[in-house]
Amino acid sequence: MHIVCLDLEGVLVPEIWIAFAEASGIPELKRTTRDEPDYDKLMGWRLGVLKEHGLGLKEITAVIEKIEPLDGARAFLDKLRSMTQVLIISDTFQEFAAPLMKKLGYPTIFCNSLEVAANGEITGYKMRVENSKYTTVKALQSIGFETVAAGDSYNDLGMIQASKAGFLFRSTQQIKRDYPNLPAYERYDELLTAIKAVVE
Repeated sequence: MHIVCLDLEGVLVPEIWIAFAEASGIPELKRTTRDEPDYDKLMGWRLGVLKEHGLGLKEITAVIEKIEPLDGARAFLDKLRSMTQVLIISDTFQEFAAPLMKKLGYPTIFCNSLEVAANGEITGYKMRVENSKYTTVKALQSIGFETVAAGDSYNDLGMIQASKAGFLFRSTQQIKRDYPNLPAYERYDELLTAIKAVVE
């Protein structure tokens, strides 16, 4: 039995931190896992920038509620879910993801959680499990699933490489150059065809 594991940001929805960087006028917050492979380092730095500017969960959520899925993402996800089981595995946080899941038709998502003070300041975060994407894929395999994975960033490479089939989707030129053995696609129809060839 197959299960398709998808990244969220950059694959189905725009990058949340980039959208917030543009809305808040803080360009340094555009740095993502496409740029920084060390997620803990990236998040620690982000929380420092938010504290410096006096911004918290309320301000970020207001921006997220205006974000729409990438063009064609909902249709792609609906077609994929009609063919096989689908799980979104993301390093984002449930507080960020909830409004986006509604717009994507409530797919299943495994993500992390934020630690938020009474005044709305984000004081920390709790990872669901270490190296969450790779660990989740290996756990799914241990209970009888054959995994197929797709993502765009450094933190997706573990689950992509550990799966029966793995694909880069709308990734960076650097990652595509560094991993030339991974099939890379730019369009949903291409990705759907590649996944269909594996799961059917």
